Amino acid sequence: MVLTIYKPSSLIHEIRPEKVGNWNLFKFSEALQLRMESLLEKQKADQLTTYEIDELDAIGELDRILTHANVLLEAQDSN
Repeated sequence: MVLTIYKPSSLIHEIRPEKVGNWNLFKFSEALQLRMESLLEKQKADQLTTYEIDELDAIGELDRILTHANVLLEAQDSN
């Protein structure tokens, strides 16, 4: 049995700054965004492997971190 630990930091190379309106925000690369959407579809169909569950958890954690960082950036720019 191979134990795979999927960490959000393993996806750091998939983060890109992007100009959105007046703000520079952190966004997922197109490849990571598509992968997340694919995993969410498989999750809805209850077809995720154990590895994919871990992968989706890591992507979700990274998404929460980036959302928080982007909110902080927007709030800073608003002041």
